[in-house]
Amino acid sequence: MLVVAGLALGACGGAGPTDVLVVGSGISGLSVALEAARGGATVRVVEMSSVFGGHAVMAHGGLCIVDTPIQAAAGIEDSAALAERDFLDWGEDATEGWVSFYVRESNEMILDWTGELGVSFSDSVLQLPGNSVPRFHSPHGRGLGLVSPIYREAVLHPNVTFVWNLRVDRLLIEDGRVVGVEGEELRSGGRREFRADHVVLATGGFQSNLDMVREFWPEAYDFPERLLVGSGHNSVGLGHRVAAAAGAELLNMDRQWNYATGLPDPRYPGSNRGLNAHNATSIWVNRTGERFVNETGSTKERLRALLRQDGARYWAIFDERGKRRLFVSGSHWADFETVERVILGDPEITARAGTLADLGAAIGLPDGRLERTVERYNAMLAAGRDDDFERFGAGGVPYDLAPGWQEGPIPLEEPPYYALSFFPLARKSMGGVAIDLEARALDREGEPIPGLYAVGELAGFGGINGWAGLEGTFLGPSIVTGRVAGRTILASLGSAAAPVPSVGPSPQRSAGEEFDNGACLGCHALPTLIEQSRPGYDHFERAHRVVLEREHSCGTCHGEMYPYRGGQHRKDPLAQIETCARCHLAREH
Repeated sequence: MLVVAGLALGACGGAGPTDVLVVGSGISGLSVALEAARGGATVRVVEMSSVFGGHAVMAHGGLCIVDTPIQAAAGIEDSAALAERDFLDWGEDATEGWVSFYVRESNEMILDWTGELGVSFSDSVLQLPGNSVPRFHSPHGRGLGLVSPIYREAVLHPNVTFVWNLRVDRLLIEDGRVVGVEGEELRSGGRREFRADHVVLATGGFQSNLDMVREFWPEAYDFPERLLVGSGHNSVGLGHRVAAAAGAELLNMDRQWNYATGLPDPRYPGSNRGLNAHNATSIWVNRTGERFVNETGSTKERLRALLRQDGARYWAIFDERGKRRLFVSGSHWADFETVERVILGDPEITARAGTLADLGAAIGLPDGRLERTVERYNAMLAAGRDDDFERFGAGGVPYDLAPGWQEGPIPLEEPPYYALSFFPLARKSMGGVAIDLEARALDREGEPIPGLYAVGELAGFGGINGWAGLEGTFLGPSIVTGRVAGRTILASLGSAAAPVPSVGPSPQRSAGEEFDNGACLGCHALPTLIEQSRPGYDHFERAHRVVLEREHSCGTCHGEMYPYRGGQHRKDPLAQIETCARCHLAREH
């Protein structure tokens, strides 16, 4: 616990009433908390996990932002009117009110705001499918570099407290108004309730709950034989069920944004966990060894083509020259050495061979088919025209999520050759709790539920995507809907709230060479603890497995806790922000 000027920052706090109770500490929940706290509201954030950030910490972090100074510096001419047309055309039935608000306010509400908090962005802005001009802004440090500054500022606000490891499963309602929440303490199994004048649900989506994904699967497509889970571990629809039980309307639940780029996550063998991965130099071949889509086309184009393939499975084929172009979304994968060691070095994930014939045999393709497919592809590339899928030439537009990696396709001719097996990946839910333009949750009659708000993915991002996202339109709307909810609450509080500044952090202590692992391990037997799988300790176990594998000193992450002082032996939340990067590597390629 960090003590500054007599204030305990980041503590759990008591169970007394507050102005605002936020359920979820992902990017939308943190945006609510900070907006409300800065305006003078007392805020309590309750979180199911033991760490902040939700799925945003694990994401690429890219944001679709309109008419920014970064665009202008790069000679890109953009406007709210142009962006609004793109959103509505590409999204197919997007919510016009939220679209109009977003395209006009995203520069101030996202770029200016995060920049003030310390987020920095690449000078390179990408143009992704559906956008008339480049709008995809990439923060340095990926998702971790985007979320950490928001959390840091929230921790430094004396009127914000955090409660960890509490799974909310019920809203408290009195006289038709939501007045709090009740939930289970995951580590103890006990029950606890918290009350507030305003309750904001920021619990994320449901794409890690395959039963819900199947229940709301779009009717236009058969459910695939294998669907990987690529959303946050806690994106299981808890907020949807809690809100619905309180009378909230759930809208457009079949508007799911799933990817064709699902790679089995080697860190979870035998599971359905997946990574969003793509190699811009690769060609995709189906079970017959044939290409079936423009590999660099739009997300919706590629997914639709994949779902039409036998088994909804394909192999991405690339060579030694192109292997460094393997991009894996998420802060953890920013360092190619990690990608090479954990993915390319795992024979259960990656097939490798000195010839295309041997590679085709290794992955079970028909004899000679892979060689003929690659030969045809290379010949078309030499001629400058993809006659099959217009990936290049004849108006083909390269598309890749990896910043700075749009150099164009290369021939596959330098052994060894690689094959990665891909499946559909459940990623984002673009429907959810119905909200108005003030982020108030609506009931089944379209009326606001007193005291209840919904933001971010739980609210389907306000419906700004319709059926299809422009990319960068998930984290961006999460920030915007969160800040709108905070502003709505502050307006209702009126003169009862007065702006509250953050307080500066206390000097950080560093253990240096004096840190003694024995002093920690005498009480905390890590090898035993991480194998116990205790409820509520999932992140503790995953993180400390990494610690033991890398033989880190305890002082690497917990230098502020040494030497031991009984009454002050607690984690410093600010110091812990810095330790996140030790696992979730935030270096750029």
